[in-house]
Amino acid sequence: MRIGYKKRNLNINLILGIVWLILGLLSLIFSGENRWYDYRYLVFGILYMILYFYQKRNKYLTIENGILKINGSFGKKINLTEIKRIKKFAGDYILKTDKKELTINTQIIDPKSLAELNTELGKLNVEWN
Repeated sequence: MRIGYKKRNLNINLILGIVWLILGLLSLIFSGENRWYDYRYLVFGILYMILYFYQKRNKYLTIENGILKINGSFGKKINLTEIKRIKKFAGDYILKTDKKELTINTQIIDPKSLAELNTELGKLNVEWN
């Protein structure tokens, strides 16, 4: 099961990428001489576009084979069978095991996907706070 981002978050990254790319192209076209720092807008635009496509393709969370994984640059994993407690705090879910703690930001999850996540976490026989 894949839990996706809100469309708003994806669209913001896409718009920022396009704006930075346009600024970069305009600065290269209209500046008299090209200096190394004139390319910073293009770099920001490319990074935002990479972020957009990565988030659109890989989604926020993946639940497979009893493992919940946050897809990101430092993707964290937690085994669902090891979860002892789930705490709701400030709109986030904090999943706790004996050794680990994993925070899920529900503010950026698509509402349909959030319902799926809630049913999946509801299946676990753990303490909710």
